[in-house]
Amino acid sequence: MMKFTFLIMGDFDSSKDRAAIHGGAAQIIGVPSVEAACREAAALVEEGVDCIELCGAFKAEDARRVIEATGNKIPVGFVTHLPEQDEIFAKAFGNGGN
Repeated sequence: MMKFTFLIMGDFDSSKDRAAIHGGAAQIIGVPSVEAACREAAALVEEGVDCIELCGAFKAEDARRVIEATGNKIPVGFVTHLPEQDEIFAKAFGNGGN
């Protein structure tokens, strides 16, 4: 069974802000920063996670950093949005919507 993790970035404490379903095969972990996401990603690879997906708060360069942290050993995807929603994303995530 594939093990999958979704990382969400915001005001989170990674040691506490986590949940799992389907017997732990799918999990969500809250991270406070890209640096924390990189640390979690490296640990997840060691734990045998097969795939990581990043929430819309991550930019392309952030995804590249997470991929680097995994040693490019597993797929790492990231959520994107259409340009017409840039303003809405900027309000939600405070990152210019990109």
